[in-house]
Amino acid sequence: MKHVFLVLICLVALSFGASPATAPGLHNEQLSYSINWPSGLSLGESHLNAASGKASEDAPTRLHFEFGVDAAVPGFQVLDRYQASATPDFCSVDIEKKTQHGKKKGDEKTTFDQQAGTASRETEGGGKTELQISSCAKDALTYLYYVRHELAQGRLPAPQTVYFGAPYQVRLEFAGTQSIRIGDSRVDADRLTGSAKGPSSEVSFEVFFLKDASRTPALVRVPLSLGVFSMELVK
Repeated sequence: MKHVFLVLICLVALSFGASPATAPGLHNEQLSYSINWPSGLSLGESHLNAASGKASEDAPTRLHFEFGVDAAVPGFQVLDRYQASATPDFCSVDIEKKTQHGKKKGDEKTTFDQQAGTASRETEGGGKTELQISSCAKDALTYLYYVRHELAQGRLPAPQTVYFGAPYQVRLEFAGTQSIRIGDSRVDADRLTGSAKGPSSEVSFEVFFLKDASRTPALVRVPLSLGVFSMELVK
């Protein structure tokens, strides 16, 4: 159960990857979600935040993204925080992961040097890994907002490598428009199916995006051995 739960949390964060050329939703966007068992009972909650700005008057504009998870099964709690920054054209600058899974804690940061084509991953109390990256490489959070940006322009991102600690090969496909329930209401949303293949695993998932200007992520479903877990927008 513990391992299944950890896979769910990691994949939710990964599959939630990104926002539009005019960047609606990046002006202090704050979204809340319920993480649910296949039965519909809540495991906990997560929050997705986005903003843009400058550190100083002369500094370049940066996009800032944050994803937090507060969830638990009996005797095992998960408290995760992910923070990323990127350029206005969705090229990653850095991503930091602070995790607590039961008694185990982790802290790591990946810094992207887009000009040099490398990314440096450092773990607190551990080592340092250098990765070769493609042009305008994206971490998982930046990728989410990039996906939303492309959808708002009527495009679907091509398959590409997304970084969330390790590199993952992510592929998305448009699967039509469906009516889904959000709270007490039913709304139309675009359904995307996808897969994420890492160094030692591969998983499928589906994400539903609302048809609003900022293409808000409304529902994520991840099929696992115990059933289909979900992360649903709370309005």
